[in-house]
Amino acid sequence: MKINFSNPATGQCKQVEFEDNQVAPFYDQRMAAVVPGDSLGEDYAGCLFKITGGRDKQGFPMMQGVLTNQRVRLLLNKNHKCYRERRKGIRKRKSIRGCVVSSEINVLMMALVKKGDKEIEGLTDDPRPRSLGPKRATKIRKMFGLSKEDDVRKFVVKRMKKNGKNWLCPKIQRLVTDRRLARKAKHIEVHNQRRMKRDAAMQAYTEKIAEWRQELKQKRAEEVAKKKKKVKKTA
Repeated sequence: MKINFSNPATGQCKQVEFEDNQVAPFYDQRMAAVVPGDSLGEDYAGCLFKITGGRDKQGFPMMQGVLTNQRVRLLLNKNHKCYRERRKGIRKRKSIRGCVVSSEINVLMMALVKKGDKEIEGLTDDPRPRSLGPKRATKIRKMFGLSKEDDVRKFVVKRMKKNGKNWLCPKIQRLVTDRRLARKAKHIEVHNQRRMKRDAAMQAYTEKIAEWRQELKQKRAEEVAKKKKKVKKTA
């Protein structure tokens, strides 16, 4: 079985092939389970790994939540993993592997949770800076432990372009600046002015309707009075 190791702390990853007896302790373990790496060799003694996924010998991926070590066919839609919707509303029955590790797994994905006593070549020996960082302002604050008073724009993860002259920097999402606050205040002011204008127009309209109804009432009363006079004269 091949195992793809990844180390989120250093950004490194490597693939190593092991014998069946070395990976036997991982059988019947589920995805997201934390397992020790002592059976893999001396270099991995004391390490803890988290099972993040895998695929079988035919290339079908493991799916979280399917509690079996067999391959099954499920009706999937856009809300499921292992399926990408081609047209709106389309569902499709696809073969996927359960989330339990078995001997049918060909490649297993594992992430390093705890480092052991020794350095693992290609996994823990060469820390690399992050090439991409979070874009949302709140996530940048959480990553660097910033407060609301700190300027988030100074802590964006940047990287140099291939030409070695310019920097690539993501656009910060949901960033509250003075300009944004002024724009929001202007929008609220315009909204209030429109509401006041609409209320004034509605008030004028209701007053005009009331006057019109009063005039109709008076006109109707005059017509009724004329008819009564005619009836009296004829009598």
